[in-house]
Amino acid sequence: MSVYVSGVHILVDDPEAALVFYRDHLGLTVENTVNAGGFTWITLVTESQPELKIVLEQPHGGRSAENGDAVAGLLAKGELQMVQFQSADLEGTFEKVSAAPGAEVLQEPTDQPWGVRDFAVRDPAGNLIRIAQA
Repeated sequence: MSVYVSGVHILVDDPEAALVFYRDHLGLTVENTVNAGGFTWITLVTESQPELKIVLEQPHGGRSAENGDAVAGLLAKGELQMVQFQSADLEGTFEKVSAAPGAEVLQEPTDQPWGVRDFAVRDPAGNLIRIAQA
């Protein structure tokens, strides 16, 4: 039996701002956009792993108001799980990502004691994103 990760979901409060960040500055490609019930889900892929779907979704989409409020509160505090990416051109990726509207640089490219060179930013929704040199 072979099991593998086929997708991850990233919660965002503003799909358009998130799209600018992930598509225009991180370089992901839009595969699909779904609008339903007043909410938007945007599926993105990378050139190197098109089978791995990255879905941008809103906290209240598909959830009860109570659960959506709870998730939105965690998102606003920056308390959701980090997302990690790799780049063949870390410095070039840092320049593009750090220029994205609403992005907050937390750490410039740095050699880490655990053996990688990476940087850290928050996307426009406040999600922690770490990008390492591939």
